Amino acid sequence: MTIMGIMTWLLISIIVIMVSILILKFNPTIGLIFGSLVMGWGCGMSLLETVNTIGAGFGNLMAGIGLAIGLGVILGQLLEECGGARVIAETLVRKASDKYALYAIGGAGFLLSIPVFFDITFIILAPLTVELSKQLKKPLPYAVGAVTISAAAAHTLVPPTPNPLAAASILHFDLGIMMIAGLTVGSILSFLSMKIYFKLLDHGFWNKEEDETGVLQLGDPAPLPKGAPCFGAALLPLLLPVVCIILSTVSDMLGIKLQLITFLSNRIIAMLIGTVAAYVIAVRALKGKGLEKSASKALEASGVVLLITGASGSFGAVISKTGFADIVKTSLGGITASPLILIFTGFGLAVLFRVALGSGTVASITSMNIMAGVSAGATIHPVFIALSCLAGGISIGHVNDSGYWVVTNMSGYTIKGGLKSYTLGGIFIAFFTMIVCVAAALVA
Repeated sequence: MTIMGIMTWLLISIIVIMVSILILKFNPTIGLIFGSLVMGWGCGMSLLETVNTIGAGFGNLMAGIGLAIGLGVILGQLLEECGGARVIAETLVRKASDKYALYAIGGAGFLLSIPVFFDITFIILAPLTVELSKQLKKPLPYAVGAVTISAAAAHTLVPPTPNPLAAASILHFDLGIMMIAGLTVGSILSFLSMKIYFKLLDHGFWNKEEDETGVLQLGDPAPLPKGAPCFGAALLPLLLPVVCIILSTVSDMLGIKLQLITFLSNRIIAMLIGTVAAYVIAVRALKGKGLEKSASKALEASGVVLLITGASGSFGAVISKTGFADIVKTSLGGITASPLILIFTGFGLAVLFRVALGSGTVASITSMNIMAGVSAGATIHPVFIALSCLAGGISIGHVNDSGYWVVTNMSGYTIKGGLKSYTLGGIFIAFFTMIVCVAAALVA
């Protein structure tokens, strides 16, 4: 089949997914399965072969990251409910001077979004943004923008959130490299993005009458649970998995080969250590039944996350099975010798899926599955291909994205205000990440 034929069926499958989710109100997992069936059948695969590919794509991705994601969700849930997440945020803001308080709350959003999903991070920090705005005598968009930009950056680029965690599995490179790249690029670009966003606000970018509804329904933050951990203890479940995962990468660079290091740096063991630490620090605040209840809530949430993530892997596997990657490689000619084309191809595919389907998970994982077949033999390190796909996955979040509505509704914004906050924040993250990727491609 020609590339135009495959692209036509890809467009049809995207429409099927959109109709399933937006009109028929099916869960995104079901929509992705429908889209995968249409894609496979339309491109000449038998229905049985398509179904087998859907199952294999789901299983292969889950084998690599499923347990790590589940453990990460439990870790985040425990940290939230024992009050550890609030302690981290409030301590950072309290220790910062007024001059740096906005960056401090942004830093809190970045840290919390590593184990806790973006939506929950924003909900935790929303009352604090209001209090900080009053304290600094600054309009609310400053603090909301800081949290939105930084939390989205960490959620997009730093494992163990599903997209960057899947990147290492799909593109076959060391997870420690993804962790180092995500933390470094994410933290720096968060600071740059916040700085530019604040400058825009200083120069009248925000119009209160047009961008805010005037109705902000946020109560006072609930008191911290009795027995909430101190700042150092609350940080422990965040730091332990990071240290364990990076340990293997650093030891390889130093030429140290120890089986214990390999064991500890395994993504499952690293997340297990962090999750056990979260149990230990949460035990005083939640007690026995509280711990069980918190873990049960986390398992409910992780079920949805795992299904959507796995179904994204299924959709990507079906697209790859059609030979799309090979046709793209042939059509572009010598793509493996041109890192710059690789970077922009991955980014462009992810932007397409992001704008059409709304889900950054689907956009990033699907585009990475396609690029895994295109990038064999490339001279650029696969982490930069991953970063370009992740950048496309965060690029343009709008009204078909749940994160957009969390920020817009909780902040009392109009649709236009949401676009000026959540959408623009994602564009900043994508832009700066792509600068890093392009620079890497030019020197590769």
